[in-house]
Amino acid sequence: MNAARGRNRAWTRNADALCALMREATAALYACHGRAGVTIHLPARGRLLLTGDLHDNLPHFEAVCDLAKLDRSSDNHVVLHELIHGDRLVNDMDMSFQMLGRVAELVLEYPHQVHPVLANHELSQFRGHAVSKGGGDQSVKFTEGLEWVFGDEADAVADALDMFIAAMPLAVRTEGGLQFSHSLPGEAMLDAFDVGVLNRALVEDDYESPSGAAFLMTWGRGHTDRSLDTLAEAWGVQLFVIGHMNVPNGVDAPFKKLVTLASDHAQGRVIPLDLAEPVTTSYALLDLAVPIASFLRIEGD
Repeated sequence: MNAARGRNRAWTRNADALCALMREATAALYACHGRAGVTIHLPARGRLLLTGDLHDNLPHFEAVCDLAKLDRSSDNHVVLHELIHGDRLVNDMDMSFQMLGRVAELVLEYPHQVHPVLANHELSQFRGHAVSKGGGDQSVKFTEGLEWVFGDEADAVADALDMFIAAMPLAVRTEGGLQFSHSLPGEAMLDAFDVGVLNRALVEDDYESPSGAAFLMTWGRGHTDRSLDTLAEAWGVQLFVIGHMNVPNGVDAPFKKLVTLASDHAQGRVIPLDLAEPVTTSYALLDLAVPIASFLRIEGD
């Protein structure tokens, strides 16, 4: 897929253009086919490309766009998440607003096929919470990047980006029994978690630590077979796929109903899934994972 290559991206330096892009993409997310509450329900046809955390890794994002084959069929879908806060800094400032812009473009180019799911770094940026991957407060670095590029218009841009982030769903479901989300609540927080959150609109309290439903769906850790069985029964799910975890090999199956996926490092993986086929086991899903490194674009291509 190369329709998005070579664009004149005025929004990378023009606040009005970026705000307009975000408004359009936000409307598209809410209008997505199959959206109910904060869940996207996919039909049993076509193909779904599952990805792990991306963290502003542009070469890997471009490879994912190629692998998703969105231009080949309107029944092909891709899940994207953990888009911002990477290692590519400019004068110690984070410019990953550009990744949000690229994803917004993709949403508009392929409406109903591109599904950016809310993750903890987007939530933290949206809510003004401190977050780090070991290199200082990345929310602050992101804001400093906006101020450097857009000056007095940085606040308007931040509001537009927040609007786009707030429109992101929490989960993507297939008829075959798979559910994707950035994370899941762990064992310790299950009693405080609202399992009905996926079927309704989010409210302010959902974003707040320690027990907000959106917070737990993006920050949750401490999963167990029991917690996963409880959630699977409540939601009618056979298998979960999440990011958020440290996955050195790009993909792992730490529990019988859980696959973890990472796409932001050299061993990053993605999983293409036939939506017409039922989901079987986490181990069967491991066999489908492919390395992103095998599909990176050659410079000048």
